[in-house]
Amino acid sequence: MIELLPFALFAFVASITPGPTNVLVLSHSVRFGLLGALPIVLGGCIGAALVVLTVGLGVGDALTTHSGLQVLMKAGGILWLSYLAWQIYSAEEPEHRSAQAPGPRFGFLASAGLQVINPKAWMMAVAVISVFARPGADRWHDVAQLSLVFFCVSLPCLAAWAVLGRGAAAFLAPRAHRVALNRGLAVLLLLSALASLLP
Repeated sequence: MIELLPFALFAFVASITPGPTNVLVLSHSVRFGLLGALPIVLGGCIGAALVVLTVGLGVGDALTTHSGLQVLMKAGGILWLSYLAWQIYSAEEPEHRSAQAPGPRFGFLASAGLQVINPKAWMMAVAVISVFARPGADRWHDVAQLSLVFFCVSLPCLAAWAVLGRGAAAFLAPRAHRVALNRGLAVLLLLSALASLLP
């Protein structure tokens, strides 16, 4: 039996701290409500769990040994996050808070795809597998268990960001406040993308 408590604590910190997926969940919850953010929550959790599972099955070895693949993923991640940041920044807000917010909604695939092209998610998964999965015959069982635990821990963490966004929406009745929040979240998302360029 692997030590699940230390891993659960690690998964909690990795999931609850601000990052690109958390910003998307918060933004969508403010604009579209809890149900509007639910596909992003599920996509992010399932995507991250699948990355852990994929790394545990051996794909992570290619990432750690091929720097060109890391650069390609980093470039794709920066472009995707920049696109998402622009969509949030330029989102139109209705005059009245009760009206349906116009503009594109990001869903399950966008959120899951964010995990797949995020090199930090892959590096986190490599660290998880190397630290928490035992070598030998039990490795596959450990990998499956780690993936499931990561999903179960990250789900309430991302849901908490959705609840936070829904609560914040009550204080954002003036259109100017909602526009300012969108633009602030877009800048945070872009900064998180550019932070991957730091050594």
